[in-house]
Amino acid sequence: MEEVLAIIREDLQRVEEEFRRRLKSRVPLITQIAEHLVKSGGKRLRPAFLILSAKLCGYDGDAHIPLAGAIEFIHTATLLHDDVIDNAEVRRGNPSANTLWGNEASVLVGDFLFSRSFSMMVEVGDMRVLEIVAQATTHLAEGETLELVKTADLETTEEENLELIVQKTASLISAATRVGAVLGGAPPEQEEALAEYGLQVGIAFQLVDDCLDYAGQAEALGKGVGVDLREGKVTLPLIHTLKNCTQEERRRIRDVVLAEELDQRGLGQVLDLVQKYGGISYTMGRAREYVERGKEVLSLFPPSTEREALLSLADYVLKRRY
Repeated sequence: MEEVLAIIREDLQRVEEEFRRRLKSRVPLITQIAEHLVKSGGKRLRPAFLILSAKLCGYDGDAHIPLAGAIEFIHTATLLHDDVIDNAEVRRGNPSANTLWGNEASVLVGDFLFSRSFSMMVEVGDMRVLEIVAQATTHLAEGETLELVKTADLETTEEENLELIVQKTASLISAATRVGAVLGGAPPEQEEALAEYGLQVGIAFQLVDDCLDYAGQAEALGKGVGVDLREGKVTLPLIHTLKNCTQEERRRIRDVVLAEELDQRGLGQVLDLVQKYGGISYTMGRAREYVERGKEVLSLFPPSTEREALLSLADYVLKRRY
């Protein structure tokens, strides 16, 4: 991962500088919360996907910097809103913004980041880019709402879960890689290939994230294990387990998921069943399939440093903190 980021280190530094410049507001609380989010870190994967895709397609201008920043602002806004919806207390190992400043301020600063991201895109002045990102943000909102509707729904199918992942996570990563292609003036087949790469790798990214909630280390995750379960999120490791377990075990899982409060005993029971029925290994296997599909479409591009970096980023998605 470090080798990949080294290729675009200067560009990523410029994106960080853009963050800080664009976060300034006449309202001090907005700046305070926004700077807290930036200091909380993050791998900046979405900006990296956009920058590498643009360079892969021969782009040598400067518009990729504010556009990479806009994509990250949108992602950060969704995290703010997610934490409010989920009553989260921790984000990336630090107290979440809603814990420190309250739900109202978090929602409003999320709105500020959304609006700021679109003003940055308007300044670039590419209607095609605006169209791509606007469509992705619509998918994000639909995905968030679908996730709310499916809370604690043990009848959720793998297909329904995939639809949610595409909308809530993969759509923005796909938008980032497509925007890079548009900046580089890529022909339609290459633009579609990069969008497909982003979509497939984005799906894998979320599947790995869902595995980490069951099998990761709390210190590495920056949050407790089992958070998704506590929030009633029925993800693929659990879907696979529910599909293969006995009726008695299914009833036990239902009791745990529907309980007013998830205790350590209930969490341990579900974790044991997920391990017993291979929920994590099944989900990781599916993630590998999506990564391979994503890497395969990059064969449309000639060998280059940027193509190798995108291939490595896809592999990193499978290996992160697992």
